[in-house]
Amino acid sequence: MRLVLAMSLALAQAATTFTVAQAASASGPSALALAGVVAEHSSVLGSFDKRAVRRLFDGHSNIGFPPNRKISVKAETVSCRASDVDITSRSCELVFGPGKRHLTGRQANEVFATLAAAGVASEGAAGSINEAVKNLVCTLDPKVIKEKAGGGADCMFDAGP
Repeated sequence: MRLVLAMSLALAQAATTFTVAQAASASGPSALALAGVVAEHSSVLGSFDKRAVRRLFDGHSNIGFPPNRKISVKAETVSCRASDVDITSRSCELVFGPGKRHLTGRQANEVFATLAAAGVASEGAAGSINEAVKNLVCTLDPKVIKEKAGGGADCMFDAGP
């Protein structure tokens, strides 16, 4: 009996030491920014929707878009790394279904900084700073964004590696 109790306690303690992805969200300006930087590199988002997202992110809320239709920007994973030793090193990998995009330099920095602005926590290890999300789904409603009341952009994701 003691052995079972000891093993149960050991397993419970071990389970609490693992990093678990936590559901998180962003809305308003940070959600629009996150959708904007991710949509630019998406291999699954159509050109019409990409253009609409680009125009919204560039500050043009009065765009021609079908009424009652929303834009969904999705990525399976967005994982970024910057070095705090080699300060010129920064990279991101974005996975969209079967397609992957590897970004470096300025483009990676844009995604990295936007993840931080959306509230994704940084983790550091061995000279690097990492930010990552899984199951990213951003929903943009151009009709609501056009009202300029702060709504119309929402993102949901699992934060963590």
